[in-house]
Amino acid sequence: MKTVKIFIIVIFILPYISGCSGNEVSKLPYYNTPDFTPEWLSKKDAERMHVISDFSFTDQDGRKVSGSDLKGKIHIANFFFTTCPGICPTMAKNLLKLQKEFGNYNDIKLVSYSVMPWSDSVPNLKNYEKTFGMKNGMWYLLTGKTSEIYELARRSYFAEEKAGFNSDSTEFLHTEHVLLVDKNGHLRGIYNGTLPLDAERLIEDIKILKKET
Repeated sequence: MKTVKIFIIVIFILPYISGCSGNEVSKLPYYNTPDFTPEWLSKKDAERMHVISDFSFTDQDGRKVSGSDLKGKIHIANFFFTTCPGICPTMAKNLLKLQKEFGNYNDIKLVSYSVMPWSDSVPNLKNYEKTFGMKNGMWYLLTGKTSEIYELARRSYFAEEKAGFNSDSTEFLHTEHVLLVDKNGHLRGIYNGTLPLDAERLIEDIKILKKET
């Protein structure tokens, strides 16, 4: 009987011991490849995982925004263009649910990269912000050099699963994918930005991510 009691106690305290040792497995998976194969890892093992590359683009206020502005913050990325009549407005409306939920948190950012930067000027991005009521300071609408945005989208965010590393950087990029990135620049989730249910799932995943230390 004494042996059984000791066994039960050990089973009960093991999760706390592993948590303290840094070996606790994450509740949200990590993604390291364009096929989005999920991996549940400890914080130590996650250090070897793929991270979003640095960048420097211009936002809707004409300010330079780089990867360093997102360091230590959770960010949600998507790709759009201001004259898009189809999926882009739908994505924007679904992402506004995140703004409503997390608008008072300084460590959560929304980042929308233009896939038509040759026409999405700073004034056009500013008008888009006003049209949808996007919160300035929380939501970055970015424009820049086409090849750099496309390379970041495909090689860092894996924005197109079927394309991955092999896609021609000049091929037009149009995707409904929304990506969740943690404070260390690791990919932690992929969602369909046109689906309200995925927006709700994303909100719950952000809450989980915020609890990670």
